[in-house]
Amino acid sequence: MRLSELTWTDVADLDADLALLPVGSTEQHGPHAPLGTDTLNAVAVAEAAAEAYEDEVVVAPAIPVAVAEEHRQFPGTLWVTPETFRSYVRETVASLADHGLERVVVVNGHGGNVDALREVTGTITRRDDAYAVSFTWFEAVGEHKTLMGHGGALETAMLRHAAPELVREDQIEEARAGASDGWGDWVSGVNLAHDSAEFTDNGVVGDPAEGDAALGAELLELAADALCALLAAVAERDTSRPARR
Repeated sequence: MRLSELTWTDVADLDADLALLPVGSTEQHGPHAPLGTDTLNAVAVAEAAAEAYEDEVVVAPAIPVAVAEEHRQFPGTLWVTPETFRSYVRETVASLADHGLERVVVVNGHGGNVDALREVTGTITRRDDAYAVSFTWFEAVGEHKTLMGHGGALETAMLRHAAPELVREDQIEEARAGASDGWGDWVSGVNLAHDSAEFTDNGVVGDPAEGDAALGAELLELAADALCALLAAVAERDTSRPARR
């Protein structure tokens, strides 16, 4: 159920302590995919899992602006510092916990958020009256995760299934023509590139033509199933902190 569609009395009557908090980004995804791709995909996974999960779980409104300065050369991209992002996530989780939704899975759709989310969910669990973990959907799709790029096969496939009207199909060939084969410029295990514009002409990494709607449907099912399994584990977990040794 979507928190934004409930009344306060609905929330007061809930018999639930589980919430999903989608986080994405507003950033370039090439000429064919919208700036909100990461947020749209995170919401699609969260809502599919909430519908499939056997008990009540609330889907909070998505956080749409995150850690994305690496795409700053492309118009429309928005970003905040990792510190601001972590604070916003932490305070949002605290709000959920204040209303009894104290077990929160952050459903992430943007690679640039991963490190910040790992850190802040640890802080929440250690310091606050809540338990939180993060789940990045494209890490939970089995062997398909090797196709992950940026505006490439996986993200385009998910969009073609979940929001096909937003994919600019007439721009797919342009997206392919300016794409990079891989993320970054690597030497001795070090990525020399800090910004995506250093290695991709149009912001795309990978081949969006490889991601059709059928693959998107499979990705959504895989990610939602994995998220349901995680929800079950979070629901059953002893969230008390270990005693000092």
